[in-house]
Amino acid sequence: MVTKISSGVSVTVEVFFQPAYSNPLGNEYMFAYRIIIENHNNFAIKLISRHWHIFDSNGEYREVEGEGVVGLQPYIEAGEQFQYTSGCNLRTEMGRMHGVYFMENQNNKKQFQVQIPAFEMISPSKYN
Repeated sequence: MVTKISSGVSVTVEVFFQPAYSNPLGNEYMFAYRIIIENHNNFAIKLISRHWHIFDSNGEYREVEGEGVVGLQPYIEAGEQFQYTSGCNLRTEMGRMHGVYFMENQNNKKQFQVQIPAFEMISPSKYN
């Protein structure tokens, strides 16, 4: 589990390998990740969009951008948190992701960025 605080918002990530959705013989590895976003500011925020950078151990790189997360643009009150689970597929047993959330201060409607900490996705077979 990794956590990073930026712009008064903490982002915690926990990763889970998904063996039932993976096919190692076909170079398909599925990972789920749970993210907890905690608003430590004294104002409410809204998550507008996200931008991910995804790398695998073959050097393959891709970016994913879009509105909100899991189809939502959550509104997070001061002192509150929002949690969601999503996933990432890789062609290798190991990979890495990091990114940024674009948030909006609900008091003044100004946008700001919140860093998503880098986290690794590693198939349990790599630990043997």
